[in-house]
Amino acid sequence: MEGYVHSFESFGSVDGPGVRFLVFVSGCPLRCRYCHNPDTWNMTDGTRYSADDVLSKALRFKPYWGTNGGITVSGGEPLLQIDFLLELFTKAREKGVHTCIDTSGAPFTREGPWFEKFERLMAVTDLLLVDIKHIDEEEHLKLTGRTGKNIQDMFRYLDDINKPIWIRHVLVPGITDDDAYLTRTRDFIRTLHNVQRIDVLPYHSLGIAKYQKLGIPYTLTETQGPTAERYRNARTILECDKY
Repeated sequence: MEGYVHSFESFGSVDGPGVRFLVFVSGCPLRCRYCHNPDTWNMTDGTRYSADDVLSKALRFKPYWGTNGGITVSGGEPLLQIDFLLELFTKAREKGVHTCIDTSGAPFTREGPWFEKFERLMAVTDLLLVDIKHIDEEEHLKLTGRTGKNIQDMFRYLDDINKPIWIRHVLVPGITDDDAYLTRTRDFIRTLHNVQRIDVLPYHSLGIAKYQKLGIPYTLTETQGPTAERYRNARTILECDKY
């Protein structure tokens, strides 16, 4: 089984516990207005690697992981390549490697063969890093180009099977930093019992150069990052310190 990989990072420190070997796969169905990796959107722009090749690369760095490091697959959107991910994580689990997926949840469905594979994937996945792009459906559509209903359903499913998650929420002035939206997001999170951590990620525009290089319009050119006060406000409303 081969997957399309955009790039690797040997010593990740913020994408899961401990030191992580990061695999950035190619392909994403969302078009988030603040995305800083538009170069990962097209799957076939990546380089094809077998699961064995990726695992072999990762295991070279295992001595540096300590007791809680491991492999994190990010993107792009890993769940678009679920067969590749399932093989990689199954083999990683056999080697005693901690496995983590950084996902938007956009491909999630409870229907058909895909869900059967997802159930098997969850059996060999230790942790998921999951985004709440926007709690409001209409605003989610405007922000990402896709519905958020199935993504929230994935949150509920992960809660049902008690799969640990870390939640990330990008704070974008004028889009996601409204107190009413933050309160709705908090209320949704309160319904979940599998949350281990909540991170607020301040919006930044560091990806603009990539948009210019690729000839893609960047729609947030006038948007500045949130102030320290708004960042602290979001953390308070989302109750980040509880986790």
